[in-house]
Amino acid sequence: MDVDTRLLRSFVAVAEEGNLSRAAERLFISQPALTKQIKQLEARLDVPLFTRSRTGMTLTGPGEALAARAAALLAEWDRMTREARSMAGRATRVLRVGFLASAANEATQLIVADFADSRPGWRADMRQAAWSNPSAGLATGDVDVAFVRLPFPGQNNLRVEVLFTEPRCVALPSAHPLAARDAIPFRELWDEPFVAAPPESGPWRDFWLATGERDGRPVRIGAVTDQPDDWLNAIANGYGVALAPESATRYYARPGITYRPVVGVSPSQVGIAWSKAVDRDPVVQDFVRCCLRRTHRQGDTAD
Repeated sequence: MDVDTRLLRSFVAVAEEGNLSRAAERLFISQPALTKQIKQLEARLDVPLFTRSRTGMTLTGPGEALAARAAALLAEWDRMTREARSMAGRATRVLRVGFLASAANEATQLIVADFADSRPGWRADMRQAAWSNPSAGLATGDVDVAFVRLPFPGQNNLRVEVLFTEPRCVALPSAHPLAARDAIPFRELWDEPFVAAPPESGPWRDFWLATGERDGRPVRIGAVTDQPDDWLNAIANGYGVALAPESATRYYARPGITYRPVVGVSPSQVGIAWSKAVDRDPVVQDFVRCCLRRTHRQGDTAD
C-alpha cells in the first residue's frame, strides 16, 4: 500500500506540535484540511493514530510507532528529491530563484546580470510565490535560493543573509481621510480594518499586521488576499488599509491607492535564503555573493 508523503507530513506536524491549529499554521493549510488528511491516513493504515481531546492530540501506540520513523523517512525523501532537482538544474545550468513581490527591488536585475557574468552559461530562473508561501518555495524544495521578507515561518531552519532594510509605509484608499496627511502615526491606524495575508502564513502575516506593535489592541481584518493584484484591489475598493514596504510606492503605484509614511512601526528586512543542505554548493554560494555585492553597492551609491 502506497501512502502520500503529504499525509505523512501532516501526521508528523501534528505529532510534533500536539495541536491541530499550530500544525496547520506550520503547514500553511487550514485546520479542517489538516483534519481531513489525518483521517485519510488513519483510514489507509486502518489504525487510529491520535486520541483527540480538548487539550490536544495525543499519539496512540500505533501513532508512536509511526512517529518514530516517519520524520527520518521524510527527511531522506526530501534529500533525494532535492538532489534530483538540483542535478536537473545543473544539467540545464538553471538556478531556481524564488521571490515575493518585488524581490530585491532595483537590485534584482543587477544581481541576475552579475550571476550570469560570474557563471557563464547559467541562468537564474525567477519564480514568484504567493504570500501564503512566505519562504518563496524553499520550504517545499521548489527553488534553490529565495528572496524573502523577514520574519517568516521556518526561517530558523534555513540560512538567511539580510540584504537591506527599508521603512514600512501604509497603503490607503485615496479617498480615506488619512490619505491627505504627510505622515501617519501607527496608533491612528489601530482601529482601521486591514487587508491581510492568509492566516496560514503565520508570523509573516502577523508582521505585516504589526500585531506586536499595537499595545495589545486586536486587529480588524477587512479582507484576506494572497496575490499583489488582489491586495491592491481590496485596498482601492475600501475593504481596508495595509502596511507595505516603502518600495511598494514605486512597484505598486495604482490609481485609487495612496501611500503614506508611518511613524512608530518597525522597518522591513529583505534577505536571501537557502537550505542548509546546499551550504557547499558553489553555484548557490556564487548567487548569494552576487546578492550581497549588489545590495551593498546599491547602499553605497544611495549614500
